[in-house]
Amino acid sequence: MTQSLPFSSTKLDDLLDRAGADVLFASSKHNVQYLLGGYRYFFFEHSAAIGLGHYLPVMGYVKGRQDLAFYVGGGDEGWGLEVFPIWPERVATVSWAAPASALVAAEFLKSAGFLAPRIALEPELWPVAAGEVLGTELPGATFIDATELLEELRAVKNQAELNDLKNAAAGLVDSMVATFQWIRLGVTETEIVHQLRLEQTLRGLDYQFALITTGPTFGRAPSQRRIAKDEIVSLDTGGRHRGYLADMARMGVLGEPTPLMKDLLDEILSIQAAARRAIKPGTVGGEIYRTALQTLESCPHRSEMHFVAHGIGLIAHEAPRLTATGPIPYADKHAQRPLESGMVISIETHVTHPDVGFVKLEDTVAVTDSGWEAFGDWGRGWNVPNPASVG
Repeated sequence: MTQSLPFSSTKLDDLLDRAGADVLFASSKHNVQYLLGGYRYFFFEHSAAIGLGHYLPVMGYVKGRQDLAFYVGGGDEGWGLEVFPIWPERVATVSWAAPASALVAAEFLKSAGFLAPRIALEPELWPVAAGEVLGTELPGATFIDATELLEELRAVKNQAELNDLKNAAAGLVDSMVATFQWIRLGVTETEIVHQLRLEQTLRGLDYQFALITTGPTFGRAPSQRRIAKDEIVSLDTGGRHRGYLADMARMGVLGEPTPLMKDLLDEILSIQAAARRAIKPGTVGGEIYRTALQTLESCPHRSEMHFVAHGIGLIAHEAPRLTATGPIPYADKHAQRPLESGMVISIETHVTHPDVGFVKLEDTVAVTDSGWEAFGDWGRGWNVPNPASVG
């Protein structure tokens, strides 16, 4: 091999051993990117459907045998690999459908002498048609869920990953601040989100989503509602930098914020600050919730407030998973485990008030050797457009 591995093979081998697996098949875009050191095929960045088939990349890794690693890509993926060389020596860019990817992956294993392998794969990202091919080609194989195994492998970010997340967070906040400055009387929520998308694209981000509320409303899908004077704007948006996702929320108001608006945002800021104080290496993950909720209980508007903390990186709500009662269902696997330097956590607090609307902050915070560092940590007060926009 001419390239060094972009991940810890020792850690991956140990995770595979504990899972009882001989081989790993990664097929999700984010895990393929991670294992290949940043590579994603640009042609299928946003959609995997083509013709009657479905793009299914397969990154194959054999425990303890890096020389047997392989990659199965799309039929024209040579375009991507010629500008981004990858480390596996065995590469086949031949597949235009998921079953073809599975067939080539099975052939790679059989050529290496694996006739009854224990294969760890991502069941939610492995189509039925591809699974049927594996069952036919490798009738002695057994299959193991690799989802949490791969999540553990990605949990601690290296400096390059942290830089990507920092750039994503900064770009998101700059885009929201610029959008708040752009807003004027009478524009619709849909128009605001369109402007936000443009701002993110201009900053080199890959726009993912935007949740928006204006005025005293709580629905978060972009609508044709027009913003009026003295109403608030809540923006909660996600965007990627080189595949790494930041998820941030900031507030604006078309006029001067009222005392009530200021009080609500100040309460949120106090909860966000409490959560940050718990973030440092060696502290159990659940301590973030304990300190944040303790502060929340002292807030005058606590009955309408909600706090969530979750890991973030190549996807939202990845390790560390800190609660079993949040909006996305999963076990709180890391609540009783110590935080590690290099983990990245999204902390978010919102309050709903019938006279004001939906008020929220969401921040991206990395665990560092000395404590924590917040990425894109500005624009956290009330962002007010230029007076000419207010009228």
